[in-house]
Amino acid sequence: MKLVKKGAEADIYRGSWNGKSAIIKVRKPKGYRVPQLDARIRRQRTSRESQMLSHARSLGVTTPLVYLVDTEKSAIIMQDVPGAVVQSLPDDDIVGLSARMGRMVGILHRSGIMHGDLTTSNFVYDGKQDALYMIDFGLSQNTCKPEDHAVDMRLIKEILNSAHARIMAESWKKLLQGYARAVGYERRAKIVRLVSVIEGRGRYATVV
Repeated sequence: MKLVKKGAEADIYRGSWNGKSAIIKVRKPKGYRVPQLDARIRRQRTSRESQMLSHARSLGVTTPLVYLVDTEKSAIIMQDVPGAVVQSLPDDDIVGLSARMGRMVGILHRSGIMHGDLTTSNFVYDGKQDALYMIDFGLSQNTCKPEDHAVDMRLIKEILNSAHARIMAESWKKLLQGYARAVGYERRAKIVRLVSVIEGRGRYATVV
């Protein structure tokens, strides 16, 4: 296995599974937690993430296929999806994919799933197959609360503003168009209002 990324919660490796390229995500022990509690938390989060990946895929959101879940080792072996993270793509490509990203998020939200780490780094685009994948459900959770869905949308808006400032306005507009196709315009308007409320809290906290 080759280490691809070291994260705060898990390490990502690239290896193989039954002759196919695979990604292995292993949750690391946390020394500050009681060992028995730590093991239980890592098992639960590993199981939940694999279930979320499969659930999202069943809803029509393209995610990596889960090959194997090893709760004892807190590891998930999954499909190594081809392509590049959307964050690294040219601006025009990001704008062109924004409506599709928004629709995928909307499908999750209308089904009561919050992604939890909604960034352009957690979408992968395979230009050869014109396939867009959503990845990394490590912080996802089941919730129907509009406030939680607004937190998702607020994060990707913030990422667009910071990492893709030149195209932020156009990408955000298209992302919301795609979102509305999945959740409806009334629901979208409610979420956008809540995003503004969250932004207002942030501004107030900064001033104080």
